[in-house]
Amino acid sequence: MKLYLVRHAQSAPKDSDPDQSLTEIGLSEAERVAEYVTRHGNIKINTITHSGKLRARQTAEIFYEALSGVKAIAAVKDLDPMADPSGWADRLGLMEDDLMLVGHLPHLGKLASLLVCGDTVRDVVDFRNAVVVCLERNETGSWTVTWMLPPELV
Repeated sequence: MKLYLVRHAQSAPKDSDPDQSLTEIGLSEAERVAEYVTRHGNIKINTITHSGKLRARQTAEIFYEALSGVKAIAAVKDLDPMADPSGWADRLGLMEDDLMLVGHLPHLGKLASLLVCGDTVRDVVDFRNAVVVCLERNETGSWTVTWMLPPELV
């Protein structure tokens, strides 16, 4: 199974935009990354899930539009910034289909650390805005980071 973790793109500060919609830079970076992984990433997923927060939804929609074959985009529980990553770790252990999660820090960082290292404290990935990180679970159930793409590389 492949798991694509995507941190939402750059959003407006809460004091100037309470909904924290994506900035022009955020939109541009998310579009560039989505277009690049569409051409080079060989991503085959049925569903993109996001936290439901506007900045995550907008980022997920950009990937939804760019990736071919995606059948659904949905807001799901437990992807909020402060959510406990153990629920997702348990669910992912039962899944077979590749999946994309679009969310926030610190949740995505803790989830990646929990999957790769077995705890939430170690930093295994630098989750910049609009970064895509591909984790892969092998036959024994172990997870590894196989690649990551921050927007400054495209």
